Amino acid sequence: MPIPSPIAWTPDHTIRILDQTLLPGAETYRDLDTVEAVAEAIRTLRVRGAPLIGIAAAMGVVVGAGKRGSGEAGKTPLEEIARACELLGATRPTAVNLHWALNRMRRRAERACAEGEALREALISEATAIWDEDRAMCDRIGELGASLIPEGSTVCTVCNAGVLATGGIGTALAPIYTSHRAGAKPHVVVPETRPLLQGSRLTAWELTQAGVPCTLIGDGMIASRLRLGDVACVIVGADRIAANGDVANKIGTYGLALAAKAHGIPFYVAAPTSTLDLATPDGAAIPIEQREASELASWQGTRTAPAGVRVWNPAFDVTPAELISGIITDKGIFRPEEICRSERPGIDRPVVN
Repeated sequence: MPIPSPIAWTPDHTIRILDQTLLPGAETYRDLDTVEAVAEAIRTLRVRGAPLIGIAAAMGVVVGAGKRGSGEAGKTPLEEIARACELLGATRPTAVNLHWALNRMRRRAERACAEGEALREALISEATAIWDEDRAMCDRIGELGASLIPEGSTVCTVCNAGVLATGGIGTALAPIYTSHRAGAKPHVVVPETRPLLQGSRLTAWELTQAGVPCTLIGDGMIASRLRLGDVACVIVGADRIAANGDVANKIGTYGLALAAKAHGIPFYVAAPTSTLDLATPDGAAIPIEQREASELASWQGTRTAPAGVRVWNPAFDVTPAELISGIITDKGIFRPEEICRSERPGIDRPVVN
């Protein structure tokens, strides 16, 4: 069964999203026709995943350009676009793809105005190009990463870095889908990914939709599961990769990397080049989003923790470069220490740290 696209243009170039907060119970689509609605969808994780956030934000700028007059009276087109970029850019701080896409849309708007182009048409073309490029990058990541998965082997991932998180077949799941389509019969171990269960709600759902065998485990079971010895490798996505190869990804990734290291299992990160942030020197400089306490202290509207208890709820953690065996990008597979070099020599099969 094909996996539904998490995002689409409507006929009048507003946005239609699959509301991921309602999966797997319901496939509900929402039309977003204001910048405020797009920002709310990103902030509340109705649309999520670093590459997809960038695509949605780019499309949101188009919505802003088509809704002139919704902001302050007398604003110029570029001022309205700047307002849209500011609103969208404030939604989530960790995923670098968001600001990468917004900066690209802002530059395209400036060029269109300077050269007398039709602004909205130029922005539609740029947002569509960002989407198309991400789809191609996902395909390439799948091709390169599939070589790291032995036939018939088991792979562990975390959170959701598949179709639901990107403009294509995913990042971390792309090698798995490519292997599956080639008849290599991969199997996937899927941690639930607390507190919002993106593993059990989203990854297990889309793998099942695609016919890829998977096994769901609790987050606290990861080390014990890896200890069994049948997991060939770990592949995770990324929300930001610093210049030294440190990686920010969903909370729990660091613990998974430590468990993989302890059991001698290769740990790979899969991400498009738009996720590289060479302006950020290391993981300590990556801003980590703090989510609402209610996400951890409640479940489906029911309080599960005592009133007044302190809650620490970061959405992401940072995995140090020394725990990463290789970074799979659309440009090749690199050791973490190679990622910031101007000449990025690819490696066919990174060594296990």
